[in-house]
Amino acid sequence: MKKSFLIILLISLSAFSQKKPAANSNLETITLGGGCYWCIEAIFENLDGVKTVVSGFSGGTVKNPSYEAVCTGKTGHVEVVQITYDKTKTNLDEILKVFFTVHDPTTLNRQGADVGTQYRSVIFYSNESQRKTAQEIINELNKNKVYNSPIVTKIEPFKNFYEAEDYHQDYYEYNKNKPYCRLVIQPKLEKFEKVFKNHLKKK
Repeated sequence: MKKSFLIILLISLSAFSQKKPAANSNLETITLGGGCYWCIEAIFENLDGVKTVVSGFSGGTVKNPSYEAVCTGKTGHVEVVQITYDKTKTNLDEILKVFFTVHDPTTLNRQGADVGTQYRSVIFYSNESQRKTAQEIINELNKNKVYNSPIVTKIEPFKNFYEAEDYHQDYYEYNKNKPYCRLVIQPKLEKFEKVFKNHLKKK
């Protein structure tokens, strides 16, 4: 991946014009799958404008699946995070730029050592505007050959979301010293903080 170009592209697009939303319409939700949800959750919880991030499962056929069932790859579900954000502070462009920075959207059903359809790269959209924005960003990244291989991220209509068990929520926050957190999540978080340093929540 041409990392320097990706960073320049993402930063150059980070400025966006804000339209004043109608009353009570400031919040919007998008559901994203990009590998293990522990990784994606830890990152988006630090993005300014994000109100909540919930880890769970989406896109499958089994109702209320357990983590163990999803891990078999037989339920059709993806590990996802459901992100609710304040449109007066951020927007879907920025959400998706973070998404495409912190995972590899060119590997089919795989993120690093996590292999299986439950780790596939996917964007579940809730309206036509979200679908269009997602497609435009993917087209732009492919056009500029930001990655060495074509993007395989699917854009699919949102159908269902099942919240994961309690111990999966805020996993990184409570397990920072575990090997997976130190070796896998921490490097992704550091990359995010470097590229989007002007868009982090104030602590």
